[in-house]
Amino acid sequence: MTDAAVPTHCPYCALQCGMSLRPTADEPGVEVVERADFPVNRGALCGKGRTAPAVLSSRVRLTEPLVRRSPGGPLEPAGWDEALGAVAAGLARTRAAHGPDAVGVFGGGGLTNEKAYVLGKFARVVLGTSQIDYNGRFCMSSAAAAHQRAFGLDRGLPFPLADIPRTGCVILVGSNLAETMPPALRYLTELRENGGTLIVVDPRRTRTAEQADLHLAPRPGTDLALALGLLHLVVAQGRTDEEFVRERTAGWPEARAAAMAHWPEHVERVTGVPVPQLREAVRMFCDAPTGMVLTARGPEQQSKGTDTVGAWINFCLATGRAGRPLSGYGCLTGQGNGQGGREHGQKADQLPGYRKLTDPAAREHVARVWGVDPDGLPGPGRSAYELLDALGGEVRSLLLMGSNPVVSAPRAAHIEGRLRSLDFLAVADVVLSETAALADVVLPVAQWAEETGTTTSVEGRVLLRRRALGPPAGVRSDLQVLHGLAGLLGHEKGFPADPEEVFEELRRASEGGPADYSGITYRRIAAEDGVFWPCPGEGHPGTPRLFLDRFATDDGRARFVPVVHRPAAEETDAEYPVLLTTGRVVSQYQSGAQTRRVDELNAAAPGPFVELHPRLAGRLGVSEGDRLAVVSRRGRAVAPARITTAIRADTVFMPFHWPGEGRANNLTNPALDPTSRMPEFKVCAVRVERVERVGV
Repeated sequence: MTDAAVPTHCPYCALQCGMSLRPTADEPGVEVVERADFPVNRGALCGKGRTAPAVLSSRVRLTEPLVRRSPGGPLEPAGWDEALGAVAAGLARTRAAHGPDAVGVFGGGGLTNEKAYVLGKFARVVLGTSQIDYNGRFCMSSAAAAHQRAFGLDRGLPFPLADIPRTGCVILVGSNLAETMPPALRYLTELRENGGTLIVVDPRRTRTAEQADLHLAPRPGTDLALALGLLHLVVAQGRTDEEFVRERTAGWPEARAAAMAHWPEHVERVTGVPVPQLREAVRMFCDAPTGMVLTARGPEQQSKGTDTVGAWINFCLATGRAGRPLSGYGCLTGQGNGQGGREHGQKADQLPGYRKLTDPAAREHVARVWGVDPDGLPGPGRSAYELLDALGGEVRSLLLMGSNPVVSAPRAAHIEGRLRSLDFLAVADVVLSETAALADVVLPVAQWAEETGTTTSVEGRVLLRRRALGPPAGVRSDLQVLHGLAGLLGHEKGFPADPEEVFEELRRASEGGPADYSGITYRRIAAEDGVFWPCPGEGHPGTPRLFLDRFATDDGRARFVPVVHRPAAEETDAEYPVLLTTGRVVSQYQSGAQTRRVDELNAAAPGPFVELHPRLAGRLGVSEGDRLAVVSRRGRAVAPARITTAIRADTVFMPFHWPGEGRANNLTNPALDPTSRMPEFKVCAVRVERVERVGV
């Protein structure tokens, strides 16, 4: 490490804010300094980004491998030869006894593109298993499926973030940017300063909703009805862009007919959003010369998430707000590399370059790069929840990298039980997460500041994280781990540990695919502050804006998809009369495995809570801070009450960052979207009970 600050990117969300790391004499050896020249955040960072080096400290991280030498025994320190040997033997033993699909691989949306690529290759070439997926399935898979159906291509945002303040109206659906991506809130502030308008759709009056010109608060699980009701009004008021629909789309008559069944008064009864607010939303959006709809986990993490996003896309297409400058539909990806993570092979049904695993030409291309027989590549495997649910049954051993499903999976207590029932579990992580604590072998791996690699941000910009310091002596990179395991399992070549060498192979594997990175190099990324994919050649400028000339379908037309509202998989009843929705808080991230180890963040967000309306609190006899039990058909969680008028009276909210008795995902419903296989995190039926009153 030199004395100069090293430009890099935050390890957390998909905004991938620019920062620099400056060496210090004290542990952990670097500190964050502002990087004002990076265009996305212009120097601004949230508390998570500012404190990210704290997790590099040896006081909170893993610094040596751990092995459980006897069943039920403790995890004990071990050398790397013993640990890697135990992992290779455990995976090989299961494969020999039960076949390749008895071995599973589970990845993470925080892994770099290089790691995701090698992990997918390792699963399919070394292990020969189809059973690989990743926690990014829980992020934007519904939006991805809807993108593919409508546009023929999925990229979170088809335009740069910088376009948002320049549009006329933004409808933000199920996103609390102020807490999930704080530096991005400035784009909405600048939108309004430029004369644009903001509509926020959220059952809670969040810090983001407080910035809105209009806040729509639908009942959780009814976003699909809301979108269809707005489209109904567009048609009824003659606001359809007939020329755009005629020239650039297909399927409008069927989608229009489906929407017309959702008249405003019916939508008001379903969603709780008054008809005047529905009409005002249509007026604001259609009066603006340009407009965007941006969705996040709210509408997507539902058992009908793909259709819900599809309804919002239909709304954009009908009004001519797609495939034009400063207009379009976009998804706000959550995890740091949720986009790139699925583009390059750790998703159950995809090969590098966003190629379909079932496409013979795609298999042929990737197999040629890998030097294997395409017929030997396994087919698609189980989706993330289905894979976790199969553990201990058809899937007997698991290699897990960069994920903590004990906290983050729906029906979490059940998934914890499935993990415990495995014949063998190996976990590679930077900390001893709740999932790693269950493992037979734990492999300590390097972190973002200790290795180089690329990520792909929410706007489709491929970025370069740079190594600023070396990892502790007992720590290896994920690429070194996979290189070592591949060698022990008979594949000494084809799994390099050098990230740039991996990226060069990834470029070849992605060439000609929908997510074509073949024109992107480390040098270009560094020189250009990132390169937008697709970029099919080194002379190509990259593609900041998609679909301006044509959509990525065979005929260049976007596809309307007819959808109709249907209830959530689980509605309220006399036994479970309240709806639960879940989400994040600003000072914690995802399962909290890293952020819960940072003192400053814990001081700001020390634990879980149950947010409920004063009317519901009054019916239950609950006061602020009382311990509440929230109970669903799947489990129970206990946390203190937080009483606020910012939530609907029929709904409670819990953040999902914590394990233990406050684990919100004990409650959530694993009902899956039939297309995306996304679980229904965002709505389930619960009852709320007071456990004890504070001070009594």
